[in-house]
Amino acid sequence: MEISSRYNPSQIEGKWYAYWMDKGYFRSVPDGRKPFTIVIPPPNVTGVLHMGHILNNTIQDILIRRARMQGYNACWVPGTDHASIATEAKVVHMLKEKGITKKDIGREEFMEYAWQWKEKHGGIILQQLKRLGISCDWDRLKFTMDDSLSESVIAVFVDLYRKGFIYRGVRMVNWDPKALTAVSDEEVVYKEVQSKLYYVRYQIEGSEGEYITIATTRPETILGDTAVCVHPDDERYQHLKGRRVLVPLLNRSVPLIADEYVDPVFGTGALKITPAHDINDYQLGIKYKLDTINIFNDDGSLNESAGLLVGMDRFQAREAIIPLLEAGGYLVKVEDYVNKIGYSERTQEVIEPKLSVQWFCDMQSLAAPALEVVMKEEVRFFPDKLKNTYAHWMENVKDWCISRQLWWGHRIPAYYLPNQEVVVAATQEEAYHIALEKYPELKLRISDLRQDEDVLDTWFSSWLWPITVFDGMRYPENEDIRYYYPTSVLITAPDIIFFWVARMIMAGMEWRGEIPFRDVYFTGMVRDKLRRKMSKSLGNSPDPIDLMDTYGTDGVRMGMLLSSPAGNDLMFDESLCEQGRNFNNKIWNALRLIKGWKVDDKQAMPAHARIAVDWFDARFNQVLAEIDDAFLKYRLSDALMSMYKLIWDDFCAYFLEIVKPPYQQAIDTETYQSACANLGRLMQVLHPFMPFITEEVWHALYGEEKGDIVVSSMPQTQAYDAKIIHTFAFSIEVVEQIRRLRTENNIAPKQRLDLFILYHDKEDVFKEVISKLCNLSAVYETNSKREDALSFVVHKQEFFIPFSNAININVEEEKAKLQEEINYLQGFLTSVEKKLSNPSFVQNAPEKVVDVERKKQNDARQKLSLLQEKIERLK
Repeated sequence: MEISSRYNPSQIEGKWYAYWMDKGYFRSVPDGRKPFTIVIPPPNVTGVLHMGHILNNTIQDILIRRARMQGYNACWVPGTDHASIATEAKVVHMLKEKGITKKDIGREEFMEYAWQWKEKHGGIILQQLKRLGISCDWDRLKFTMDDSLSESVIAVFVDLYRKGFIYRGVRMVNWDPKALTAVSDEEVVYKEVQSKLYYVRYQIEGSEGEYITIATTRPETILGDTAVCVHPDDERYQHLKGRRVLVPLLNRSVPLIADEYVDPVFGTGALKITPAHDINDYQLGIKYKLDTINIFNDDGSLNESAGLLVGMDRFQAREAIIPLLEAGGYLVKVEDYVNKIGYSERTQEVIEPKLSVQWFCDMQSLAAPALEVVMKEEVRFFPDKLKNTYAHWMENVKDWCISRQLWWGHRIPAYYLPNQEVVVAATQEEAYHIALEKYPELKLRISDLRQDEDVLDTWFSSWLWPITVFDGMRYPENEDIRYYYPTSVLITAPDIIFFWVARMIMAGMEWRGEIPFRDVYFTGMVRDKLRRKMSKSLGNSPDPIDLMDTYGTDGVRMGMLLSSPAGNDLMFDESLCEQGRNFNNKIWNALRLIKGWKVDDKQAMPAHARIAVDWFDARFNQVLAEIDDAFLKYRLSDALMSMYKLIWDDFCAYFLEIVKPPYQQAIDTETYQSACANLGRLMQVLHPFMPFITEEVWHALYGEEKGDIVVSSMPQTQAYDAKIIHTFAFSIEVVEQIRRLRTENNIAPKQRLDLFILYHDKEDVFKEVISKLCNLSAVYETNSKREDALSFVVHKQEFFIPFSNAININVEEEKAKLQEEINYLQGFLTSVEKKLSNPSFVQNAPEKVVDVERKKQNDARQKLSLLQEKIERLK
């Protein structure tokens, strides 16, 4: 196989992905092996690849590829989410450009347009994910509105309704005036904003010029006020008990009530009460039987009930009402005020609290078993700290508003009868038969049944995802669900721990009686170097496809992982992708170096090569054990960094430098085969992280002889010799010191040197390795110090390089360097001895800590002694 001079990702990535797909390597069917299963967090069908997708899917791919190589039956199920709000907004916008509205065409035709849009645009993100190299079983591709999944969603609604968990009622909901739908509490994002606090006075009814002043951030809602409230113990307002006040501009008479809900310290201690447009006011309205006046249309404009500013947008009305209040003498003052405002997560529109008839799901009973399995660590969280966040939400869970005022999605299977009764059933036909049996006197026709117009919250299908992708709701004993469920691990972000993770655990416990996954690995948020969340509006989010074009897919995968500890935010820096590309080039150059050697099968293996081979085998197994441990803890960035150092430092900088033959000379067969084998097993361990270059290198090494790396067997940790690792590390420290002396004394690399090792207290050292790496002519042992030599100390061991005509040392410079090192050590020794002279430290610190300090003291004293001797010799 001819190896090009440069590694070119664009020429090999598409080739290998197509090859893996053709071979069916990602396909999984139940068999006798142990399964390792992941279900993809389904991206929105409207979506395109962003940096969060890169991080999340790279991690999933690493885990699934590694499991495949470890002999598991690896199954990664891909899919997309129908994303009701986002997709409907896209389709509405498309129709608007054609001069069409939803109302113009009706539901059925709108759904046709929506499906056409999905078919045209819905596959974009899937193709982009393939570019990332993810090894999903694409034959199992699912969509949350596939027939099998839709049937399951409807069946779950019916089941929960019949169990009494789902109900319909008027409640205060979070209304999105842009999407024109209710959203759940979890879909509201609160942001701190700079607002205004308006002080407005209300006249006491029947008085001459007596007023009570309230403070509000929403003066436009004065038009919906039905009371003013004070604290019952507030002395300022005791004389007003039982009185009524007049709403400014409207002169509507409303009661003045007293309730402990009011904070006497906030504003004036008096609150305006608008039950239709504030959740707390709504509760007070129920408690005191207040009137409820809804002054807003669904789009956030004022309706006829407002009496003033009808048809005006709520924020325009806020500005417009101020001069009216001023003109009437009602506005007392305006102050700057910082408060938190709720925004729709999907549209970024300011949420409007709104009384609305909605469908809700009672979560209390569902939450209890789902909380227990996490607290008992039947489901493990990584990082563990998120258990507390999860527990707090589950212990205070609220009913889930599951209805959305949209057309794209799973239509609620509730059917209204002419007598205003409702029947819930999976199909209209089933509902019709139930209605006939229940209300025979109505003599119903099927056309008399009117289905609810709303659809279910998108998360109502997503919470069933680990079950429905295996069709486990419709066929709970089918082969797939019994084999693949529970899944092995879920990779997701902490911001949907309530939306999705908690609800999937609830669903698993409710319908399968078991957890949906064993582990949950929470990635962090991808941020820029300034710690800002990446977003299109800030312009700080690079295009992942552009990154892959520039640095190669493997380079981008590595760049994302280098700084992605579980649960902590990732500070993305494009230079990390460049580091990934450089790593690719390093590997490629190592391959070219090895494959460029001429092999002599009659040549014997030299001693330095034998040491290098034995050492690298031990070092490989040592690092492999570290990597295995890191994977158990989901410390994938640590595992990658261990691999990076093993290849860059141990393999390239040391192993290859030791074993490579002299210029234009041949290498022996055993050393060459060891070099190839070592690079091969390094590629196997690296493959889950960087799949493309590893497959290319593997085939360059072995051709078709060993098959494909993607399905090769992952190396397993073997027992290793720790002593050889220690001795080699000591030898490398010696090498670094000799190289330092060469540099400092301008000794040419080609100049061969002699090295003397003082025999006293001698540590083992690999003389052959040092000789090869430092171009030494000989290494000797001596019983006495050499006066005519440069010297250095490693671990209390002294080494000498005799002066020669080729070594011109500047004595004064050398003495100054030694004195600087002595001064540092003396300061260090003083700090250690000060600590050891403190009786409180010696008596109270753990014995091991005290022993470490005493060792530091002893080592520093010995090194000081050696350095002072060196200065004396120079004199």
